[in-house]
Amino acid sequence: MDISYIINELGEDRELYFNAVAPPIVQTSNFRVNTVEELKSLFADEYSGYLYSRGLNPTVEILRKKLAALDGAEDCLVFNSGASAIFAAVLANVKAGDHIVSVDKPYTWAQKMFDVVLPRFGVTTTYIDGTAIENFERAILPNTTVIYLESPNSWDFKLQDLEAVAELAKAENIVTIIDNSYCSPLYQKPIELGIDIAMQTATKYIGGHSDTVGGLLCGTRAMMKKIFDSEFLNIGSGIQPFNAWLLIRGLRTMPARLDRISATTRTVAAFLKSHPQVEGILFPFDESFPQYDLARRQMKGACGLLSFYVHAQSRARIVAFCESLKHIMMAVSWGGHESLILPKCASLSAEQFDPAIQEHRMLRLYTGLEEAQYIIDDLSQAFLKAL
Repeated sequence: MDISYIINELGEDRELYFNAVAPPIVQTSNFRVNTVEELKSLFADEYSGYLYSRGLNPTVEILRKKLAALDGAEDCLVFNSGASAIFAAVLANVKAGDHIVSVDKPYTWAQKMFDVVLPRFGVTTTYIDGTAIENFERAILPNTTVIYLESPNSWDFKLQDLEAVAELAKAENIVTIIDNSYCSPLYQKPIELGIDIAMQTATKYIGGHSDTVGGLLCGTRAMMKKIFDSEFLNIGSGIQPFNAWLLIRGLRTMPARLDRISATTRTVAAFLKSHPQVEGILFPFDESFPQYDLARRQMKGACGLLSFYVHAQSRARIVAFCESLKHIMMAVSWGGHESLILPKCASLSAEQFDPAIQEHRMLRLYTGLEEAQYIIDDLSQAFLKAL
């Protein structure tokens, strides 16, 4: 299906709403039914129509159709955050006594679920280095029901061979879930590679303006209905109509924004690689990246996020660098119009900082929609002041 059709037309029955170019925000809590039999049918299967906006809503429905098509999936559920999407996807596929295999150092709230919430119910997790398929093979137990992936992750961008993991999981009847937030479905399509559930935070590239939060799951209709009928409705974490409308708006410009950001990132990466205060960079589409060949094979592109190591003998020098930036803001997340910096040492005290540990000298940079030279000039003056 053509991406231009998906973004501009799919799901938009404009004749139903006065031929308005932009879809309406159907800001309602509930929906009228005409007959008792219709109400009975909706009680039996809320996934079949509009009953209450905690479940299905017309504005959200437009977004669901577009996102499913972008991922090459049968169906999609949209949540009020990426964390709630992860929670629902995992919870729907484990029971007491089950085992999960996860890549090491996953997203904070995924790890919190694995380490704090699920152990209360006897669900255990084994963390592995996901760069080798042999590590998955060794970690799988008879009671393993879920493999959790994050490819690339959002700090050192480690990848997993998605086709190989999917093949192994299917042979063992294990559900695979991936956090695809770094690439988005424009640059990587996990469903086509055999992964069961593709998750991404819509807060990032889909929203694109740092003004709304959301998350989504894509997969088969059967899997999405399974999640909808239980975790989605019980937790009550579906996205609200206005936020869904903001994400539809963000989708309109997503390909253009990613093209622009990708070009900027390449220019900024080249600058950082050549800077004397930079020890090295981590970026999946840079030839120095350890998994460069795999990245080129399963990803169409890489944009926005890169990490770099600076030469610094103290935490104070890194702090001074970050606080000397005039235009690049210090903040979490990525995917919006604004460039952002995030130092790894923010979680360390001055006493804990060890310059011999490369990770302590790591910074993550997101390049936004500014001109590349604007970003480079800001980095340059901060390097001069602090490092």
